[in-house]
Amino acid sequence: KRQAWTGMWSQELSYTGCRPVIFIWARETLAPGNIGITIGPSLSNGLKAYFGVQNVVTEGVNYLGLPETNYDAGGGPPVGIWEMQQLLTEAATYCPTSKIVASGYSQGAAITHRAIEGVSQYVRDRIAGVVTFGDTQATQDGGRIIGYPPERTLIICNYGDIICSGYMWVVPVHFYYMQRVPEGLAFLIARILA
Repeated sequence: KRQAWTGMWSQELSYTGCRPVIFIWARETLAPGNIGITIGPSLSNGLKAYFGVQNVVTEGVNYLGLPETNYDAGGGPPVGIWEMQQLLTEAATYCPTSKIVASGYSQGAAITHRAIEGVSQYVRDRIAGVVTFGDTQATQDGGRIIGYPPERTLIICNYGDIICSGYMWVVPVHFYYMQRVPEGLAFLIARILA
């Protein structure tokens, strides 16, 4: 199956297998598909524009992100955390030469934290870089992903986004991360090339 530009659904790792770059994405609460329609497609398509559409596979974490699942232990539903762990482990195990990067927005950022914390050290070592947006776990986890190198992590929080301080109160700036995509994309590209 041929890869293409990313829309709100992408299961390229599952359907096309290994490529030089593997991007695993966890979308925000109530976003459509398994990618959403804002940051996820923009990051994926940015990676594809830089490295070539045939060299990047994108897979979205397929979980039911409801407002109430933000209050689950760890900030997201266990099934979403497990699903992301499975995708990261599959990529690390079956694609030994691929560069793996991951990202998440809002509840998806929480899933990214918990998933990476819960995989084996081998899998963590294989993840080249991680960027989160509107990260609900930023303060709780001390501005890092526990057990993962800080130099491979970029947590992007808008000024005034109190969700990043651990308050589950959505303010308008929480929806203004599209303008921060170039920053996150540049970080992931640099980590892939490192």
